[in-house]
Amino acid sequence: MSDPENPEVPTMRRPWKRRLAAAALAAATACGIAACGSAQAGPPRLTWYINPDSGGQTEIARRCTDAAGGRYSIDVAQLPRESSAQREQLVRRLAANDSSIDIMSLDPPYIPEFSEARLLAPMPPDLAARVTEGVVESAVKGASWRGQVVTVPFWANTQLLWYRRSRVAGTGLDLSQPVTWDQLIAAAQAKGSQFAVQGKRAEALTVWLNALVSSAGGAIITNPSVDDPEGVQLGLGDPPATEAGRIMKELTDAGVGGPSLSTAGEDANVTAFENGDALFMVNWPFVWPRANESAAEGTLGADVPADYGWALYPRVEPDRPSAPPYGGINLGVGAFSRHPDLAYEATECITSAANQTYYFVENGNPAARESVYSDPSVLQAFPMAPVILQSLEQAAPRPQTAYYSEVSQSVQREYHPTSRIDPAATGAATAALIQEVLAKKELL
Repeated sequence: MSDPENPEVPTMRRPWKRRLAAAALAAATACGIAACGSAQAGPPRLTWYINPDSGGQTEIARRCTDAAGGRYSIDVAQLPRESSAQREQLVRRLAANDSSIDIMSLDPPYIPEFSEARLLAPMPPDLAARVTEGVVESAVKGASWRGQVVTVPFWANTQLLWYRRSRVAGTGLDLSQPVTWDQLIAAAQAKGSQFAVQGKRAEALTVWLNALVSSAGGAIITNPSVDDPEGVQLGLGDPPATEAGRIMKELTDAGVGGPSLSTAGEDANVTAFENGDALFMVNWPFVWPRANESAAEGTLGADVPADYGWALYPRVEPDRPSAPPYGGINLGVGAFSRHPDLAYEATECITSAANQTYYFVENGNPAARESVYSDPSVLQAFPMAPVILQSLEQAAPRPQTAYYSEVSQSVQREYHPTSRIDPAATGAATAALIQEVLAKKELL
């Protein structure tokens, strides 16, 4: 997403307000260490807080520094690996009015919270129009809050259905056509193989549930009630959530999730897929460059990448298109930056088509701009790029709410392990927990 926030947004009751205030003292110490208030000589030096990657953001910062022609330069500061830890560090520092945060790479689910807490600098309206032109709709939705674009789409991610071509024969499946979760579970079971999904108690579990609920035509949050947390309405007791719970439970009971389903994340699932334990897998596009790099290094059979097949995320209902997971990173400008105008100018450079193409090809992170998917270098590096683009066009963001952390943690608590899911009851129990948490009657 990106950054700005609507200065006209009315004040709301925020359960995180005390949290931010309590963090201010610790953040002030961190700010002092970072010399947040120190004067700078020469052209402004902007600091971009980045999530860990393979060096692509650092290279883009160098490119945009060169392109600025001495008007400003961009330094990078690395955030923790986990998105929840990234959020925590940024919130704590911004709660102390940290002016060293000029640009930040933000995980989409946290953008409403940052916007509501006024931790983002207002985005110029003309900029919002420019940075969303030609951007996939799921990324525009994920970059917005209260009907306004508040962050700059950088890269957009989605999950595909991956399969081993050599082993899918005999399943009766035509994977050039849409397939359902039930079909895949039955095929994996018949083959005595695994269907690798992310079942660990982490954000990945919320991603899975949200994709299933959305694919069934429902939503985890049906009314975000942005000005009253106790008014939030949830769809976890509705039929789509019941169907989502049934699929999660069925996959578990069928034994195709593998022996480590309750602790399986993206990396563990890739390993199971690479070594042939898993016939099917839902996962992000990083699995493709990982396979090719491993094959080049000799740690994976040279013929394995050629055996990879890909398709759109599975359907819940045969006649309803799936709503794959949406992820990625947006750029926000810190509310206390001394140079918000230059920071926003820098975000336009960072998210240019050329830099998104570079980042896609060299770091494996799909672009938010649609035009990038027809670039020859992208198609050569990612032959599944057209499917990624189609997936992004169908993708559904996770629940957009200023209380996302509370919602996701509640989901993880109630739906883990998947072996204990009761499709008829777990959704309603989760909704009740979320409402208790938002009413400050329950702690997570």
